[in-house]
Amino acid sequence: MSKVRVLVGTAKGAFIITSDAKRQKWNIDGPHFGGLEMYHLKGSPVNPDRIYASQAGDWFGQVVHRSDDGGKTWETVNNEFTYEGKTEPHQWYDGTPHPWEFKRVWHFEPSLHDVDTVYAGVEDAALFKSTDGGQTWKELAGLRTHETGNQWAPGAGGLCLHTILLDPNDPDRIFTAISAAGAFRSDDGGETWKPITEGLHSDFLPEPEAEIGHCVHRIAMHPANPNVLYMQKHWDVMRSDNAGDEWYEISGDLPSDFGFVVDMHAHDPNTVYVLPIKSDGEHYPPEGKLRVYRSRDGGKAWEPLTKGLPQENFYNNVLRDAMCVDKAEPCGIYFGTTGGQVYASNDEGDNWTAIAENLPRVFSVEVQTLE
Repeated sequence: MSKVRVLVGTAKGAFIITSDAKRQKWNIDGPHFGGLEMYHLKGSPVNPDRIYASQAGDWFGQVVHRSDDGGKTWETVNNEFTYEGKTEPHQWYDGTPHPWEFKRVWHFEPSLHDVDTVYAGVEDAALFKSTDGGQTWKELAGLRTHETGNQWAPGAGGLCLHTILLDPNDPDRIFTAISAAGAFRSDDGGETWKPITEGLHSDFLPEPEAEIGHCVHRIAMHPANPNVLYMQKHWDVMRSDNAGDEWYEISGDLPSDFGFVVDMHAHDPNTVYVLPIKSDGEHYPPEGKLRVYRSRDGGKAWEPLTKGLPQENFYNNVLRDAMCVDKAEPCGIYFGTTGGQVYASNDEGDNWTAIAENLPRVFSVEVQTLE
């Protein structure tokens, strides 16, 4: 490894933060697209110089940008996303029908094998795919037109498809998560889908164990064991050992089982990270102490990681796309806050440092480990 590149999407532009292999001194480049809302940036695992960026706002609408030189320069690519499949309106908060509307791209997930193939999760919840580097997009309409689609209702952040996981062992297997519809899996490349919510329990639902309606905040998967999934939902940290067919709770001794992020150690499939938030009404860490929690045994026990993190009067949030890990040795962990701080650990979470402190509200943090 020669360099680490951290891609940060914020409310007022995108920032690219780089360091060498030691990950001790950092350089901040930006803002790119200054003043504009940059929801998500993500690089291709096939060619790290290929980066996709989602700009979304009331003035310009949704705009997709692409870089082919690691973020030095950018071009705007085709921004036409059209819902292709016809379906009944989805539900609104009060249960009334609401027409499907395209609002923004929440998340890009580049292919593990082809530099020009990339998936996009959007609001209102739908999954799109491009095979020409973002020039054209086609909806994988089997998801949105699933027989449960008319039951989907938005969470507080909207009806967003925010998680896309690609199985490294099976190119036809895709996982998605939608707030507040639940989680879904396709085993045929996105043609057909099945809800994977068995074992989830949400007290705010009329039927707490219903198939549809769970507010899933994030799902994580380790490439070495893609059948094991970890989920942070609207209350409860969950685990599945069979690709989402069944889930069980692993919240254990966490100070709160509410939160938005969950991620996994790059090399150890039994090590998982979460960042508890006090409640769904108080979006800040319990007691105003910023603590990442790590489990080294697959969620049986959790330990707080605090060294270098503020332990008093911290009242910012960490959004669902704002935590990631690098592939270096030892593994590096990164996260950004709504207060504009970006924290990094170069030793698996034992020690933390702020690599940026005065950025705008952070929407997303992704990292690239460069050879």
